[in-house]
Amino acid sequence: MTPPIVKRYLIAFEKYKWIGLTSFAFVVAGSTVVALQPEPSPNYVASAALAYTHPPVSFSTTGSQIQLEGQDLTEDVLLSYQIIEPVAAKVNVPPKNLASNIVLTMPDKPKAGGDAKTGGSSVPLLIELKYKDTDRKRAQETLLALMQAMVKVSGDINTRRLKAIIQKINERLPEAQRELQAAEQRLEKYDRIQRPAILAAENGSLLSAVTSNQLQQRQIQLTLSGTDAQIRSLQEKLGLDVNQAYVSSALSADPIIANLRTQIYQTESQMEVLKKDLRPDHPTMIQLRRQKEAYEQLLRQRGGEVIGGEGGTAPLAGTATAIRSRSNLDPARQQLANQMVALQTQQQTLNKQLADLQKQEAKLRQEYSQIPNKQLERSRLEQQVLLKKTLYDQIQVKLTDSKAAEAETVSSLSIARPPVILPNLKGAKSVPVTLGIGSLLGLLVGAGVIFLLGSLEGTFKTKEDIRESLKQREVALLGEIPLMLIENLDRQEIPVTLSLDSPYLEFYEKFRSNLRRVGGRDLKVVLITSTDSSEGKTVSAYNLGIASARAGKRTLIIETDLHSPSHSPSVKVTPDDEATIEPLRYYGDLSECIHLVPDVENLYIIPSPGPVRQSAAVLESSEVRRLLEDVRERYDLVIVDTSPLGLSNDPLLIQPYSDGMVLVTRPNYTQENMLGEALDQLVESELGLLGVLINGADITVSLPRAVIQTPVYPPQEELSAGARITNTRE
Repeated sequence: MTPPIVKRYLIAFEKYKWIGLTSFAFVVAGSTVVALQPEPSPNYVASAALAYTHPPVSFSTTGSQIQLEGQDLTEDVLLSYQIIEPVAAKVNVPPKNLASNIVLTMPDKPKAGGDAKTGGSSVPLLIELKYKDTDRKRAQETLLALMQAMVKVSGDINTRRLKAIIQKINERLPEAQRELQAAEQRLEKYDRIQRPAILAAENGSLLSAVTSNQLQQRQIQLTLSGTDAQIRSLQEKLGLDVNQAYVSSALSADPIIANLRTQIYQTESQMEVLKKDLRPDHPTMIQLRRQKEAYEQLLRQRGGEVIGGEGGTAPLAGTATAIRSRSNLDPARQQLANQMVALQTQQQTLNKQLADLQKQEAKLRQEYSQIPNKQLERSRLEQQVLLKKTLYDQIQVKLTDSKAAEAETVSSLSIARPPVILPNLKGAKSVPVTLGIGSLLGLLVGAGVIFLLGSLEGTFKTKEDIRESLKQREVALLGEIPLMLIENLDRQEIPVTLSLDSPYLEFYEKFRSNLRRVGGRDLKVVLITSTDSSEGKTVSAYNLGIASARAGKRTLIIETDLHSPSHSPSVKVTPDDEATIEPLRYYGDLSECIHLVPDVENLYIIPSPGPVRQSAAVLESSEVRRLLEDVRERYDLVIVDTSPLGLSNDPLLIQPYSDGMVLVTRPNYTQENMLGEALDQLVESELGLLGVLINGADITVSLPRAVIQTPVYPPQEELSAGARITNTRE
């Protein structure tokens, strides 16, 4: 079996063989021109070598590093304009000619772990140089000048690298110094503020302060307990609280109040003595009462002055009797009252001290709890200082090392082998060999051009390609039909299997049975279409109808491709010439439009009235709808041949009246992208796609002797079917 790729190439060869032969001829002609060119005059080649070098003594790391980097010179650097132009001017050679005749071979890079001087082996690394010139002396002088220029450029590059390093270090050094000073200042400022607390926590003095504070609080609390007990004892003895005792003591100690109380007592004594002999309204009694009231008024005023008045002390009753009752303490009770007031003052003082100690303890505890964070912050600042100091020291060391490398920096290249002149005489060209190579190259180019053009077509080349596309999209394959070869076929007709002995009938019978198996028993109306013209949809529709009629099914073929004329003469049915004028009347009269095929029993056909304008309006008309509804009841199978999907949407207008759609493809004609888009659209839209038929497949068919095996190529390729096949005679 021929591989699919060979089939594709043979098909492309048939189409583009003349383009391939033209490409072959061009290549052979070019090789002939090359073979017949005259031999060039002999040239001289100057050969020399450069070696990588190191200073004899190296005390600096920077110098060694620069020398090692100097070995990374590339071919572009060594053959740059900076070198070529001065040398060309010196030896009086055009720069372009000099650059084209110099060949430079760079050595392999040193192996990892090997000596940088030798590249990991005892053989030194060499840069091979060759220069070709027609003059012997000039070739030697030019190559020597080039080598000297390369050595000088290498030294200049190393010097510039060292100067760039020193410049960068000098630019970075002040910044590193400023960063170090800023870090030290931050640490110093932090130590001034937080260092005492950290030291106090570290030597235990802060913890001792907390313990001492707690001891003082306990002592004050014990003293407060004793003071509270004394105050309660004095309150029980005096029957007064502290405020009352304070007021009573102050009133009792005032001499004016004591004098006024004496005057009031005297007046009251006189009133008690006289009230037995005198009436209350007696002038003497009235005068005594007024005198008492005056003394009491003075007593109240003096009492207000003594106790401070208006919130100065605890509130007292405003009557003279209240002041008299609070100012009657004897010296012993007055001493106890003063003692209770003093104890209260002491109690308040101790409470204030206790509150201050508690605040101080809270502050000490908070400060002690923050010690770890302060220690961490100081460690961070100290680490920053250390890092900045390390960086600053490294920059200083690098600067010192770079300045020491100034005396060690030399060129990384040296002349290892002076130029040696050798004649470069080429042997005479062999014309037969050159022509043979050109012919072989021409064959390859021609074959490649044919293969490339075939690949760029974008069509399926073999039936295997179509099968693979259907398999990927899970679309059913309904059959494969070979190319039909029919005897004495008119160029306006299509090949049909009217003969019972036709070898092609079995392929369409298989197609019909597969169609019945996929569509089921309810399949009555089948739509036949394709993605483009020249794929054989009409041939497939006609021969499917013949196969169905041969199987005893009452079959009707309806031509609805209104963009092309009818092909009914292929089955000996003459279409109505007036149908093109009034297509709606034509489809509306079943007795006029339906014709019996004379040579095939049970086969009927409705020829197309086309070509007509506004085919969509005709297909969407009520006449066509009634026609399809009526024939569905009259016939066992109705085959509707429509226009291609790539030319119009007519198949989609007929699709609602059908039970399924069949898509006809043909190798070497069906476009891959058009078929893929059509299949995806039909499957996703659920438009009833039953499957795909491969027309014109590469299948061997045995034909009877009576059949003339002449391929059919009608003017419209839509009428023919498929690719070339191999036929044999019985």
